[in-house]
Amino acid sequence: MKIITQSLASDSVAYLQGYLRQPADTALTYPAVIIVPGGSYTHIPEQQAEDLAMAWFSRGYQAFFLRYSFVGEKQPLLPAPVVELAQSLALIRQNSTAWQIQADNLIIAGFSVGGHITALFNNLWHDSAFNQLAGTTPEQIKPRAVILGYPVITPTAGFPTDDATLANWTDDPQSIAADQHVTANNVPTFVWVTAADPLVPVQNALAYAQASIAAGVDTELHVFHQGPHGLALANSVTAWKPGTNLPHVAHWLDLATEWLTELP
Repeated sequence: MKIITQSLASDSVAYLQGYLRQPADTALTYPAVIIVPGGSYTHIPEQQAEDLAMAWFSRGYQAFFLRYSFVGEKQPLLPAPVVELAQSLALIRQNSTAWQIQADNLIIAGFSVGGHITALFNNLWHDSAFNQLAGTTPEQIKPRAVILGYPVITPTAGFPTDDATLANWTDDPQSIAADQHVTANNVPTFVWVTAADPLVPVQNALAYAQASIAAGVDTELHVFHQGPHGLALANSVTAWKPGTNLPHVAHWLDLATEWLTELP
């Protein structure tokens, strides 16, 4: 395995970290996944991000995680992390041959506010104004599918809980209500969440899934009955306190993998 770190822009601390197979047969290619971690837009849990990436690596993916810009590094923050995700997709496609990646098989998996970034990106990847901002084209950045784990979706659904935090994110809250901007151009979307999430209410995930279904987007939604926020793999690898090693919830990874194999 080769570990790489790629800066995304000279005016940003954002970077893409990758974990790449280097098989003896250089003709082999693999799908790729980009993990977009959570962290309330103030940090990312890098160990958890790496654990998520390695879980997909073990399933035959070239795996990456995105360290996007945080509050305090951009003001207001959004849409910088969404732009950085676009630049990550373009970078992977540009290097798909060297990195032995199937250029038409790029998956994004976002968690918590990383799910917010991913959901917004799913709404925008085809938009000309967004691509002009990112310096990309839709052909460079279109993913095959997205996976959203306990995502933040809209400020009207209980997170963040205070106006000061929201003001650090955006000066236009309606523009970051991801459920309000879904179109038929969105790529297939898999959503999982726990009904008991005490931090980011389940209504976030439900709103996005409902909007996706209404737009005719291939959508799969799993609501597990128990479990706190931030479960990641929901197993012993990413368990961070009692009650976060939940074998039932951990099935989300198998379900997502099976769903991806069924996509055309």
